[in-house]
Amino acid sequence: MNSNPSALMPATRPERAPSGRDPHDERLRRRPAGPPRGRWFSFVGAGALVAVGYMDPGNWATALASGARYGYRLLGVVLFASLMGMLLQWVASRVGVVTGRDLAQLCRERFSRRTTLFLWIACEIAIIACDVAEVVGSAVALQLLLGVSLTTGVLMSAFATFAMLALQSRGKRPLQMAITALIFFVGFCFVVELALARPAWHAALAGLAPPKELLRDAGMIWLAAGILGATVMPHNLYLHSALVKEHAPQRDDPSISEALYGVNIDTFASLALAFTVNASLLIVAAAVFHARGYVDVEDLADAHRLIAPLVGTQWASIFFAAALLACGLNATVTGTLAGQAVMEGFLRITIARWARALLTRGLAIGPALVAVGAFGQHGSNQLLVASQVVLSLQLPLAVIPLVRFASDAGLMGRWRVARIPLALAWACAGIIVALNVALLSQLVRGN
Repeated sequence: MNSNPSALMPATRPERAPSGRDPHDERLRRRPAGPPRGRWFSFVGAGALVAVGYMDPGNWATALASGARYGYRLLGVVLFASLMGMLLQWVASRVGVVTGRDLAQLCRERFSRRTTLFLWIACEIAIIACDVAEVVGSAVALQLLLGVSLTTGVLMSAFATFAMLALQSRGKRPLQMAITALIFFVGFCFVVELALARPAWHAALAGLAPPKELLRDAGMIWLAAGILGATVMPHNLYLHSALVKEHAPQRDDPSISEALYGVNIDTFASLALAFTVNASLLIVAAAVFHARGYVDVEDLADAHRLIAPLVGTQWASIFFAAALLACGLNATVTGTLAGQAVMEGFLRITIARWARALLTRGLAIGPALVAVGAFGQHGSNQLLVASQVVLSLQLPLAVIPLVRFASDAGLMGRWRVARIPLALAWACAGIIVALNVALLSQLVRGN
């Protein structure tokens, strides 16, 4: 618990100067009304890092399986999960900018030590589950591109993490720009894939409506939970609040307003691009596999092998594997950064990024090697989808405290989340819990 009670209170207005003038008003007169539109670019970067988690190999596995098995019918789930993610990431970034503390720090300050430790362990489990998906996805991509074994690919992907993190030795901006460049490369790859797949756009638009049998079909529930877990990742909420918490160091209204303006542009633009990639993957799977009767295509390797002959060009498989590798490499970085933020926030333990990467990657390599060694590619894909379901089950433990803090007037002051945004945020939390309850009941019935 923070021993300084004032650290928990919102910033207050300074006392009036002896001349009778309010220094706060002086700042308002010197600064232009509203956020300066030309400076928003200085706050860009955090959204790109967060968006990486919305298009990692786990998203690929769930979107591919959903499109191949159910066609366009789960496209609405992808849209809804993306909108939910935008709202929750907006809330997380708002909390970070306004309070100057991240979600993990606030949990440590305001909850008991037992609750804090529980939340930390749950978040670490989510990070490891996500890292498993990144290891396996990168290994599959390396196998498809270079012809190496999956075991070799798993080990190569571990070393790729350190190569990406080495960019930080030159500052924060080079890493952010490299990740952004890879995101746009992935987007370009899927523009090509969509052009080659020639989807039925009318059917795709119809798929934006949620299917009526969603909560009755065990397969749909499983994949919907996987889509939700792959899209709205719990550790992304911790990471986003940590990345933006120093954007308004003065803690006055003009600086907070300016920071929120730039952060909001960054967040919504980045996550809109991530939704486009995820929706494109499901649409390609529906148009190429489901439309031709290949409803059992779930493995990334099988998709890579079949997509070229089905669309009539080898470029389809090349772009598929290249985009998968780019997503896997990007996701390795954000997982490490999230783990570091969580450990520092919950436990006040600071370790080097390479040590944190070694820890999480070491814990993820074990399950990945077991899966690819014992079950081959099919087992690795099952592990990908299962890891995303684990993320979905962990999500309420991050969302509920986040919404509580965001709506606390004593903590957030005039910047607290209220009315319609607050109602929507609590509705998101309720939907997440309901979907997880439905998933668990289906699993119990299945056993």
